[in-house]
Amino acid sequence: MQFRVLGPVAVTTTNGAPLPLGPAKRRSLLAMLLAHPNTPVGVDRLTEALWDEEPPRHARTVLQGHVSRLRAVLAQHDAPAHGVELLTQGAAYRLRLPEALVDAHRFEESLRLVRRSADPAEVVAVLRESLGLWQGPAFAGTVHSAPLEAPAHALEESRLSAVEALARAYGQLGDHGAAASVLRAEATAHPLREPLVAQLMLVLARAGRQADALDWFHRTRKLLADEIGVDPAPVLTEAYRTLLRPDTDTDTGSVTGARPPAPADTDAGADVDADNETAAGSPTARPHEAAMAAGAVGTPQLLPRRPRGFIARQDELAVLDRVTSVVPGPVVTLTGPAGVGKTALAVHWSHRRRADFPDGTLFADLCGFSPTPARDTCAVLREFLLALGVPVERMPGSPTALGARYRELTAGRRLLVVLDNAVDSEQIRPLLPGGDECVTLVTSRDRLDGLVATDAARPVTVGALPAGDATTLLAAVLGPESVAAEPEAAARLAGLCDGLPLALRVAAARLATRPHRGLASFAGELGDEQHRLDLLKAEDTGVAAALGLSLRHLPEPARRLFHHLGPHTGATLDTGTAAALADCPPPQAALALDQLAAAQLVVETGPRSYVLHDLVRLFARSLAPGNEPAGLLRLLDHWVQTLLGACAAAEPGGEPCCGLPAGARRSAEIRRFADRTAALAWYSAERGTLRATVEAAVTAGLHDRAWRLVLLQWPLIVWQVRDGWVPLLEQGLESAELDGDPAAQSRALALLGWVLSEEGRPEEALTRLERAPDLAARAGDIAGEAVARINLAVALMRHGDRERPGALLAQALALAEREGLTETVTLAHQHLAQHLLSVGAAARAAEHAAHGLTLAAPPLAAPRRVVLRTLHGEALAAVGRTGEAVRQLREAIREARANAYEEGELAARAALDGVRSTPRRIAAGAKTLPSGLG
Repeated sequence: MQFRVLGPVAVTTTNGAPLPLGPAKRRSLLAMLLAHPNTPVGVDRLTEALWDEEPPRHARTVLQGHVSRLRAVLAQHDAPAHGVELLTQGAAYRLRLPEALVDAHRFEESLRLVRRSADPAEVVAVLRESLGLWQGPAFAGTVHSAPLEAPAHALEESRLSAVEALARAYGQLGDHGAAASVLRAEATAHPLREPLVAQLMLVLARAGRQADALDWFHRTRKLLADEIGVDPAPVLTEAYRTLLRPDTDTDTGSVTGARPPAPADTDAGADVDADNETAAGSPTARPHEAAMAAGAVGTPQLLPRRPRGFIARQDELAVLDRVTSVVPGPVVTLTGPAGVGKTALAVHWSHRRRADFPDGTLFADLCGFSPTPARDTCAVLREFLLALGVPVERMPGSPTALGARYRELTAGRRLLVVLDNAVDSEQIRPLLPGGDECVTLVTSRDRLDGLVATDAARPVTVGALPAGDATTLLAAVLGPESVAAEPEAAARLAGLCDGLPLALRVAAARLATRPHRGLASFAGELGDEQHRLDLLKAEDTGVAAALGLSLRHLPEPARRLFHHLGPHTGATLDTGTAAALADCPPPQAALALDQLAAAQLVVETGPRSYVLHDLVRLFARSLAPGNEPAGLLRLLDHWVQTLLGACAAAEPGGEPCCGLPAGARRSAEIRRFADRTAALAWYSAERGTLRATVEAAVTAGLHDRAWRLVLLQWPLIVWQVRDGWVPLLEQGLESAELDGDPAAQSRALALLGWVLSEEGRPEEALTRLERAPDLAARAGDIAGEAVARINLAVALMRHGDRERPGALLAQALALAEREGLTETVTLAHQHLAQHLLSVGAAARAAEHAAHGLTLAAPPLAAPRRVVLRTLHGEALAAVGRTGEAVRQLREAIREARANAYEEGELAARAALDGVRSTPRRIAAGAKTLPSGLG
């Protein structure tokens, strides 16, 4: 049993499984006890920690309840056997435990050890291991209160001291590149910690990077002046003077001492993450070369089209030009009120400077100030990695790995990254690219002071247009002759719009559809103060009024379509989805979308593809709430049909896991997928939209649609199985139960159990999987019963059961053969071969693998054949048929490489390496492909 506070507060069992600790207050209770191990902590102090504000009247009762449940969880997982006990001592509680079980204690012990060591190599080894204990800020996931923040701050100070000590040890070993890499990450996160920056400056100088060192001084000096109004401390100024003295040694202060600078190639990679430095097989490989070696060579071009009628902004454009050229890897924030034109400015500048970024441009709307949930960081990273050339099959599974891969691919490249509509600095930081050659442009209504403080972002404020520019914008939309004919009315109208570009464009669009009404007449309509405030207010209500005024004068097809867009759950919109929402033919939807794009109510991003601005979606939803249920139902049925097509393309030859719900409307136009890769890429890109669609279905009580929307995502789930699918699958199971569909419940349980098993949660997995076969049998779903038995068998194999899996798999095989389910028959043969190898029946394993291979010809997906060939090769080797085994394994390697199935290729190579030595019983590295649901 281990207790973790260096990151999210957690307790893990001996096999690494996390204990279910419950809500944040219970974690906070545990955190307080772990901050004072073996020491009584009074009820009053615990109450102060759990309730940062005034505690409720029954706080003591609530606290006692948390203690009782925490005590039960610990006891249930054999805490006493580890010397752990939660005791009551009068008006206090004490957590008795060996302190070595707490990661913070082991961390502090490591620091005490290195203080006594004179060997820098030992210091590096110990500190790297101890810093590896950190999984995020100390005591993460707890209540923000003074009693918890104090020990968290103390631990963070210890961590920073350890980082500084690690850098010193690297320097003593002469590895200044590693020292710079360690320090730079922390100096970026703590830009006002002057001793840290001073140490980084000297390390950079010792690595032969004096220009970078000087830049850090000037950047920090400006930040100190701007943020807190002080000059640099002596530690920083002394480091600066040292850099300017070329005749002294920087180990005591010099740049040109006995140690020469590192070679140029090493310098170029010295600041990247250690994982990136070896990506191409060489410790000196540049990050972009590593990315090329790994196969990701995409040159993304994700910018929306250049905004039409963009006016002036010469001052802001000049500022952008200047601030993006003065420091390496600049981050620039464009901030201002809603409707002021931040996105238009960012996109216009990006198009104007596009040639400066030969490695491409990335763009994402983060939906920060939006009626829809803010974009999930992992979803944006997956979208960026797809654009950078990473196939879905190679997509990292965890948030940490996604971020590391993104920084690796952007390091050493000259990219422009535009992050639009950010809610706060925390949302931005994981999306910052890894290279000094990249430029990041962020737009937000928030000032993003945190990003300025931690990442030296350069703020650019976007204000209202001056009167002259505002009238020029009107002329660009209405035509110069209209403004020239009524210059005073144009100036008055610009004044009433207060120079807000969105309001000006809406007003101009209304005028453009009413040419018989002049500028003076329209300005008179805006003379009513209440009307004008509704139109020009920069927040959502005012923009909604402006959009309504524009909408009333759109052509009828566009207006009718717009009234049906409210139920849409995503940012992207194609003609097929629009046609389903509006219940109209696709050509009519295409015409209406073109008209909406002309009025700039939607943004055209490609052929028959558009984006709905967040405020536009909010306004559309307010127009006809009475029509939403029917529109939502059409949208859900459209998504179910699209998902069925995506399943067929992603897993060719597989059996569908469900059909359309009763009474479903057939969509006139469904997205087509060219191949498996295209389908998986679409799944990954639309994951957030699909999640929101499920939530909308659940809220509306349409559970027969909700569980289908969940289960039909199985092709992506099985390929990114450790990517946080459990909550979605639990929702699918709940909807299947509420729908009263035992077949759907079985499918949901089978897939959920599979995911839990892959996540290393065997007890939870088996609890679900044991229920699935009987439910499928009760529903008469033979295919579902076969799948459930296979998934249960595989989980039991992993759990060490050598008896039941064989019978379950044989039953699944018989069921699938009886129903003629080729894909499921193939899967049963695969897992039977794997099981038989594990129990030493290699000859029978070879027979099942061979049978599976005869069935796994195209169109079944290639990864299935790779796994079967690997199993077949290992089984043949185990019975002494070495020549045939080598041929099978070589073919598995060839096919895996041809289909970018990297995990399968590695497993086949490992098996081939073992053929001539000790025969291996099972393809330990092969991905155990589930049937999912097909």
